[in-house]
Amino acid sequence: MFRRYVRWYVPRHFTALRLARSGFHPDQVRGPMVVVLNHPSWWDPLLCLLLCDLFPKHDHYAPIDARMLQKYRFFEKLGFFGIEPASVRGGRTFLETGSAILREPHGALWVTGEGRFTDVRRRPVKLQGGLGHLLAQQPQTTVLPLALELVFWNERLPEALARFGEPLAAEPNRSPAEWTSELQIALEHNLDALALDSQSRSPERFEILLEGRKGVGLAYDAWRRIHAFFTGKKFTAGHE
Repeated sequence: MFRRYVRWYVPRHFTALRLARSGFHPDQVRGPMVVVLNHPSWWDPLLCLLLCDLFPKHDHYAPIDARMLQKYRFFEKLGFFGIEPASVRGGRTFLETGSAILREPHGALWVTGEGRFTDVRRRPVKLQGGLGHLLAQQPQTTVLPLALELVFWNERLPEALARFGEPLAAEPNRSPAEWTSELQIALEHNLDALALDSQSRSPERFEILLEGRKGVGLAYDAWRRIHAFFTGKKFTAGHE
């Protein structure tokens, strides 16, 4: 029910949710997986709930700051579990819960590896080490880098852009530190690739996952619509 609400709510605030065609298409993923993404905005959990539709056979979970879960209690029913950041107990909870999720054949864990809001242009990308420890214990897991960016193009509302990078190959002997390094490189490359697609301002480079609103506003667009009707012209809400 909440995902249906999000599909109504997000289009009211964005021109579109777009998936970069230059990236990896996630319909090829099988078995347990981890999606590691950057964390540019408050919108990230809602956008990820929509991106979950690309993985209809998976059961999706994500860690969240325990204090935030107290504020948004209903998130627990959506697959979010609370952890205490930068604490031993929080790290233990993340490892235990994450391992239980990834032992399931259709388990999917979504992690904002930076652990806090971070600008998409910040380099180098720095991830917390907990995910590396988890993956060292779960070598059969598919790891997908996900880049998110919110940007204004030519319309009144912003664009929500997403790009999946190539999956990281599972290697049973990779150490936690090696995993963290590989994840940082993969996510940074994916962010750079999405930035190039974003700078092109070309909708053709993206697949529309969810189309939102275009136009200036209710009153002015109503006048434009009436004017187009009486002048025999086709009404187009978008600025373009």
